[in-house]
Amino acid sequence: MGKNNDLKIIAEKGKQELFLIREFEAPVDQVFEAFTNPDLLIHWLGPKDMTMNIDYYHSHSGGNYRYCHTDLHGNTYAFRGVIHEKTAPFLVIQTFEFESPLLKAQVSLDTIQFEPLPIERCRMRIHSIYRSVVHRDRMILAGMSRGLEEGFERLDKLLITPLKETPKHT
Repeated sequence: MGKNNDLKIIAEKGKQELFLIREFEAPVDQVFEAFTNPDLLIHWLGPKDMTMNIDYYHSHSGGNYRYCHTDLHGNTYAFRGVIHEKTAPFLVIQTFEFESPLLKAQVSLDTIQFEPLPIERCRMRIHSIYRSVVHRDRMILAGMSRGLEEGFERLDKLLITPLKETPKHT
């Protein structure tokens, strides 16, 4: 792994935005495909001790999605959003909402950029804007970093496997 493959989370005090930056040992088109193809997402997105079910994932500009993660105790955590723009293989703009009764109206607007790097590598940058600083901080406290870090570790392994060999989700 490269030295920049650690997840960088930038959340400045008093600002309602959040930045996530991470590099991958794969070409930009493969990383983009892993982020936008539900048959691949199901294999890496979220904490490693949870199972993922996709209710729907319409991966195109104007599309929408909803998926759930279930923990070992049967607790389900649902997420949904609208894909406003998908420009392969460089950009996705979407909303992201954690459907939690405790975290009502936890919606962010996410701009995800994929930048090609030398030697068949890619840098991903996510800029998330929340309704308020409080909403952003609640999402961080809800364990966002754990799910992202564990998911990206699984994505690293998935990217080593040719994407054509990855089984489809059911």
